[in-house]
Amino acid sequence: GAPYFQDTCDDSDAPPAAAPVAASAHLLGFSDEILLHILSHVPITDLVLNVRRTCRKLAALCLDKSLTHTVLLQKDYEASEDKVKQLVKEIGRDMQQLSMAGCYWLSGATVEHVARCRGLVRVNLSGCPLTSLRLSKVLSALPHLRSLAIDVSPGFDASQLSSECKATLSRVRELKQTLYTPSYGVVPCCTSLEKLLLYFEILDRTREGAVLSGQLMVGQSNVPHYQHLRVFYARLAPGYINQEVVRLYLAVLSDRTPENLHAFLISVPGSFAESGATRNLLESMARNVALDALQLPKSWLNGSALLQHMKFSSPFYFSFSRCALSGGHLLQRVIDGGRDLRSLAGLNLSGCAHCLAPDCLLRKAEDDIDPAILEALVAACPNLRHLNLSAAHHHSPEGPGQHLCQLLARLPRLRSLSLPVCAVADSPPRADRAPVPPAMRAVPRGFGKKVRIGVPSVSFPGPAGPEPSSVFWSLLKNVPFLDRLELIGSNFSSAMPRNEPAIRNSLPPCSRAQSVGDAEVAAISQLAFLRHLTLAQLPSILTGSGLVSIGLQCQQLQSLSLAHLGLMGNVVYMSGLSDMLKHCKRLKDLRLEQPYFSANAQFFQALSQCSALQRLCLVSRSGTLQPEAVLAFMARCLRVVVCHLFTGESLGTCRSLQQALLRSFQAERPALNVVIFPLLHEGLTDVIRDVPMVHLDEVTLFKSRVAEEPPQPVVVMGWAPARLPPPAATDTQPGRARGLPLSHGCCPCPPAQARIPRGPRGKEATSGAVSCTHPAPGRFLS
Repeated sequence: GAPYFQDTCDDSDAPPAAAPVAASAHLLGFSDEILLHILSHVPITDLVLNVRRTCRKLAALCLDKSLTHTVLLQKDYEASEDKVKQLVKEIGRDMQQLSMAGCYWLSGATVEHVARCRGLVRVNLSGCPLTSLRLSKVLSALPHLRSLAIDVSPGFDASQLSSECKATLSRVRELKQTLYTPSYGVVPCCTSLEKLLLYFEILDRTREGAVLSGQLMVGQSNVPHYQHLRVFYARLAPGYINQEVVRLYLAVLSDRTPENLHAFLISVPGSFAESGATRNLLESMARNVALDALQLPKSWLNGSALLQHMKFSSPFYFSFSRCALSGGHLLQRVIDGGRDLRSLAGLNLSGCAHCLAPDCLLRKAEDDIDPAILEALVAACPNLRHLNLSAAHHHSPEGPGQHLCQLLARLPRLRSLSLPVCAVADSPPRADRAPVPPAMRAVPRGFGKKVRIGVPSVSFPGPAGPEPSSVFWSLLKNVPFLDRLELIGSNFSSAMPRNEPAIRNSLPPCSRAQSVGDAEVAAISQLAFLRHLTLAQLPSILTGSGLVSIGLQCQQLQSLSLAHLGLMGNVVYMSGLSDMLKHCKRLKDLRLEQPYFSANAQFFQALSQCSALQRLCLVSRSGTLQPEAVLAFMARCLRVVVCHLFTGESLGTCRSLQQALLRSFQAERPALNVVIFPLLHEGLTDVIRDVPMVHLDEVTLFKSRVAEEPPQPVVVMGWAPARLPPPAATDTQPGRARGLPLSHGCCPCPPAQARIPRGPRGKEATSGAVSCTHPAPGRFLS
């Protein structure tokens, strides 16, 4: 950074006449407003501890309130203990919002320095190691605190919280609490709560094998206070203990439903039996409140008329994931024959196998959808920004305008989309035509010549190039501002589920997915603003030419997840993947799940050209790796802090490589997290539980992330860029001068007359003025 911040405002030996020329050609010749915007993208530790010392002008700008009021340290993996302490010393008095979410590498003693930032209004300490006593000391020093995020770990004792700490908690209005032990945490002390977000990550057994109990001591002094509650959100990891504990939180809520409740969301994997208390709660909600956001366990909705009685004001998020919801029920109970759903921003229908069919009683999961149902849904929700239709077989019938992709093309405001692979196939296979093997379809065979599998040098046009007439091509052309796209096979399941041994076998892909290959993948290269891409269970990927096209055209790509591409026993797209990686200069996260994958020198050589890469996760049943190649890769890629390799190598080889990596790089990379372990080893579950939650949730485990939670708002506090698509709160660069996603509105509409940056063909477009109908219910803690 030094050459860009040379001192042109101090005295120098240059003649006075040269000063205007230098200023006009130098970075510091820009206005203060532009410089502040540039500086807002610099990690805050570098900004305050390094850039500020280059010259007097930058010294003043780096301490501007727009940069120091909001400090984001999450994913600033170079923020060492000493840097954080020095940062607090330098600008602690100016901080009003601080996020240290996921800073697992910092010690409790360092986190305790937050107590010096006495002006803090919002603080996120999720993932930070804090004992009850240290938490008490920190909160006692923050009298202005209104928003808090913490972890509740084993050993937490609310009786150790001081009276000053409890006084601070009594003024907190927004709380995010991640529970690793059965406890109410600090919820009973928060008497003014308006937003409560609960993440249940309690394991059923201790490391020693002892079974935990979900029972809590319930008394008047530790009962939560929900009278002012507006948002209740609970997300549960697998396990019966999590279900037992959340019932205790809900039992208090069922006694008296808060009259201002507008968002009620419970995300539960698997089944979660309805109880008398929860039934009373739902009936009370149906009578007394009008909701803006709703998500319930599938067992609470299946076979129930609950949705018919629920009242909604201006809903912005619905999730019916894994529910047995037919298209008829969707029309009758959600759309309600004309209910105004223009405010709906996020809709999760993942795993709803029959949601686009009129009835699910006599229908097979693989039968064609009813286009009229999807057409009615699209017409009722024209402002949808996040739509998840994955984990189901949505097969389109033949006929003009009947295809799912053609109907979804009427949603130009989509920013994230998740579809099953079979849903983007152009047409159903004809019964009178034998299926063509993928190799015959993708690679032309010469007469009497050997087949050479490679990557064509030119993607357009050609056998691997996308066909402009395909429905998937047309869909992506009409939703050019997609930020996240997922194509996931209907039968795909990761070999690495949560809290369970690795899955050894997987279901075969859907027959219609056989027609989705390199050409369809190449169509994704139209998306100039794409930042997150997931491709899973595409059996007809062969040359990988589509991946090369994406690497060349999607220059904003930050996270990439690939799983089960091509033929299962032979990774023939390796050359295409290597060529793709050479162009992914902004790629930060790579997750690759492929059986029989060889993580050799060629792969790591290509991967080392991803200069921004920070996190790598490789899952390969019967796969191999070359320890020397891994060590060389880590030495070249200085930003990589997460290296998770789960292959078929022996336990001894894995342990030896893991120890070598930690020994070589731990000192210079404080956030380094290395896990190298045999995928099918019986001890995998115990190894996974030690992975920091931020990496486990975002990289290590496979899942669909579209509409998984209520959508983040477009405009963040402080500065909002006049461009589309808006930056996602979860991907904020470390140190950016942007507000934490804690408060303000949750409007999903693009800003009126927003300028759109030029695309690859030099075109520029503007979005028309949008009359927003969205409420401002408050932002979720991030």
